[in-house]
Amino acid sequence: MFSSLRSTPAKTVTVTVNSQSVAAPEGQTVWATMALAGQLTTRKAALSGEDRSAFCAMGVCFECLVQIDGTPNQQACLRRVRDGMHIQTQDITETSKAPIQGIPE
Repeated sequence: MFSSLRSTPAKTVTVTVNSQSVAAPEGQTVWATMALAGQLTTRKAALSGEDRSAFCAMGVCFECLVQIDGTPNQQACLRRVRDGMHIQTQDITETSKAPIQGIPE
Protein backbone atom coordinates (compact mmCIF):
# COMPACT_ATOMS: atom_id res chain seq x y z
CA MET A 1 0.00 0.00 0.00
CA PHE A 2 2.79 2.43 0.89
CA SER A 3 6.18 2.78 -0.73
CA SER A 4 9.13 5.09 -0.26
CA LEU A 5 9.87 7.81 -2.78
CA ARG A 6 13.54 7.85 -1.76
CA SER A 7 15.62 7.24 -4.89
CA THR A 8 19.04 6.85 -3.30
CA PRO A 9 19.76 4.45 -0.47
CA ALA A 10 20.30 6.16 2.86
CA LYS A 11 22.04 4.94 5.97
CA THR A 12 19.65 2.63 7.76
CA VAL A 13 18.85 2.45 11.43
CA THR A 14 17.09 -0.27 13.37
CA VAL A 15 14.05 0.58 15.48
CA THR A 16 11.55 -1.55 17.35
CA VAL A 17 7.88 -1.10 16.45
CA ASN A 18 5.48 -2.98 18.72
CA SER A 19 8.19 -5.56 19.51
CA GLN A 20 9.10 -5.99 15.81
CA SER A 21 12.60 -5.05 14.66
CA VAL A 22 12.38 -2.74 11.64
CA ALA A 23 15.14 -1.30 9.43
CA ALA A 24 14.43 2.24 8.23
CA PRO A 25 16.30 4.98 6.40
CA GLU A 26 17.86 7.41 8.85
CA GLY A 27 15.73 10.56 9.06
CA GLN A 28 12.48 8.95 7.94
CA THR A 29 9.46 9.79 10.09
CA VAL A 30 8.23 7.37 12.70
CA TRP A 31 4.85 7.18 10.97
CA ALA A 32 6.38 6.40 7.56
CA THR A 33 8.48 3.70 9.19
CA MET A 34 5.40 2.18 10.82
CA ALA A 35 3.36 2.36 7.59
CA LEU A 36 6.10 0.78 5.47
CA ALA A 37 6.38 -2.00 8.08
CA GLY A 38 2.63 -2.64 7.73
CA GLN A 39 1.76 -1.27 11.17
CA LEU A 40 -0.77 1.45 10.44
CA THR A 41 -2.38 1.78 13.87
CA THR A 42 -0.70 4.47 15.96
CA ARG A 43 -3.20 4.63 18.81
CA LYS A 44 -6.64 3.58 19.97
CA ALA A 45 -9.43 6.18 20.14
CA ALA A 46 -9.91 7.14 23.79
CA LEU A 47 -13.66 6.54 23.93
CA SER A 48 -14.46 3.99 21.23
CA GLY A 49 -11.20 2.03 21.26
CA GLU A 50 -11.11 2.12 17.45
CA ASP A 51 -7.79 2.06 15.60
CA ARG A 52 -6.43 5.49 14.65
CA SER A 53 -3.55 6.53 12.39
CA ALA A 54 -2.08 9.60 10.74
CA PHE A 55 -4.78 11.71 9.12
CA CYS A 56 -3.00 14.88 8.06
CA ALA A 57 0.62 13.59 8.38
CA MET A 58 1.83 17.13 9.05
CA GLY A 59 1.34 17.62 12.78
CA VAL A 60 -2.09 19.28 12.89
CA CYS A 61 -4.56 16.53 13.78
CA PHE A 62 -2.76 14.58 16.59
CA GLU A 63 -4.21 11.27 15.33
CA CYS A 64 -0.74 9.70 15.08
CA LEU A 65 0.20 9.77 18.77
CA VAL A 66 2.51 6.94 19.81
CA GLN A 67 4.74 6.10 22.73
CA ILE A 68 8.44 6.53 21.92
CA ASP A 69 11.08 5.24 24.32
CA GLY A 70 8.49 5.17 27.10
CA THR A 71 7.22 8.71 26.54
CA PRO A 72 3.55 8.87 25.49
CA ASN A 73 1.81 11.35 23.18
CA GLN A 74 4.59 11.72 20.60
CA GLN A 75 3.48 12.72 17.10
CA ALA A 76 4.70 9.96 14.79
CA CYS A 77 4.40 12.15 11.69
CA LEU A 78 6.82 14.75 13.10
CA ARG A 79 9.39 12.58 14.87
CA ARG A 80 12.31 11.11 12.95
CA VAL A 81 13.61 7.60 13.61
CA ARG A 82 16.97 7.09 15.22
CA ASP A 83 18.88 3.91 15.88
CA GLY A 84 17.58 1.93 18.84
CA MET A 85 14.27 3.80 19.14
CA HIS A 86 11.36 1.87 20.70
CA ILE A 87 7.96 2.77 19.24
CA GLN A 88 4.73 1.46 20.70
CA THR A 89 1.12 1.86 19.60
CA GLN A 90 -0.54 4.03 22.23
CA ASP A 91 -3.51 2.57 24.05
CA ILE A 92 -4.78 5.25 26.39
CA THR A 93 -8.53 5.10 26.92
CA GLU A 94 -10.92 6.75 29.35
CA THR A 95 -10.45 3.80 31.70
CA SER A 96 -6.65 3.57 31.52
CA LYS A 97 -4.06 5.73 33.17
CA ALA A 98 -1.65 7.64 30.94
CA PRO A 99 1.93 7.27 32.15
CA ILE A 100 3.59 10.53 33.08
CA GLN A 101 7.34 10.51 32.57
CA GLY A 102 9.26 10.96 35.80
CA ILE A 103 6.27 10.36 38.09
CA PRO A 104 5.94 6.84 39.53
CA GLU A 105 2.51 5.20 39.27
